Amino acid sequence: MNPTHLQIPATLAHALRAARRVLVFTGAGVSAESGIATFRDALTGLWSRFDAQALATPEAFRAHPDIVWGWYEWRRAQVLRATPNAAHRAIAELARHVPELCVVTQNVDDLHERAGSLGVAHLHGSLHAPRCSACGAPQACADDAPQEPEEGRRIAPPACTRCGAPVRPGVVWFGESLPVDAWNTAIRAAEQCDLLLSIGTSALVYPAAELPQRALAAGAIVAQIN
Repeated sequence: MNPTHLQIPATLAHALRAARRVLVFTGAGVSAESGIATFRDALTGLWSRFDAQALATPEAFRAHPDIVWGWYEWRRAQVLRATPNAAHRAIAELARHVPELCVVTQNVDDLHERAGSLGVAHLHGSLHAPRCSACGAPQACADDAPQEPEEGRRIAPPACTRCGAPVRPGVVWFGESLPVDAWNTAIRAAEQCDLLLSIGTSALVYPAAELPQRALAAGAIVAQIN
């Protein structure tokens, strides 16, 4: 074995032991191990004739709210059936061994939280936090999510409890800004951390991909784990 292969984990372990502030930045690769489809995966069943990226836009929701809502409810059902995997659990456990740890994720599921991570910053929103498409009022999720609908079945989004407009998924669509609070938390964590662990993400989608660059510029060690 090339000796350099042994130096990488040893260096990372040393950096982790010395770190006071750790930022864990995660992407779809973390949840894929739990069976959550990524945007790069081909859609299946009823959804195989759709393009995931084409469904994830405000324009698609305005034109076909029943199709878009149905697809996101199918995704939420998939998440509800999934369980956190070893990566989610390890990240939650890591918080017990460093003075300060912040989890920033591009994922819209709740698997980090179910594994025990606290205060997770969701840069791309959450499937579990729908809101009104007009007034923005937070809305409660249904107690259970539907299974994949039969061919031709459309699922109309519920009406907002405040103004009656259609409720939309609580995710960030293409062309929309990131949630301000989550983004500010992420920027602050990136610029103050000693070590950034980028896990399961290509780090190519902006503006989220700025985080490792900001951490490097501030003098942190950055490790990409895929």
